[in-house]
Amino acid sequence: MRIILSEKCVRRQIIKYLERKGWSRNLREKETSECGVDIRVRHNEYPRYFLIETKGASNAKSAKSIAETAFVYSLGQIITRMKTGASRYYYGIGLQELSARIATRRLPWQAAKKLLLYVFSVDNSGKVKQYSWKELKEIQR
Repeated sequence: MRIILSEKCVRRQIIKYLERKGWSRNLREKETSECGVDIRVRHNEYPRYFLIETKGASNAKSAKSIAETAFVYSLGQIITRMKTGASRYYYGIGLQELSARIATRRLPWQAAKKLLLYVFSVDNSGKVKQYSWKELKEIQR
């Protein structure tokens, strides 16, 4: 039986992961009905921010095409939220594992490097993996 991770579950697992990595200051998690980025958090020691869009999984029969749609949709959302300023911003898309596998193959590593864009993958057990442009480059060889 396949476990379906909701968007809220994906969001919460990524928040826990970020907290362990020193990202918990000024944490703002979007509620489902709100507009804006899903996770906005500042690093505990540096004036750097992470803005992350998340998507959950679907239990539909065409789960693979929905997973691809989740990747594309989250990518579009995070790109529209990109900004410049005095602080350094990092961006991320947080996806259930199937969508994240698609993202790691399709997101050009060169774009991820230029945009400071990361992919967060959450598996069915709640484990989070973070992919930078360097990991994307290795995967796409």
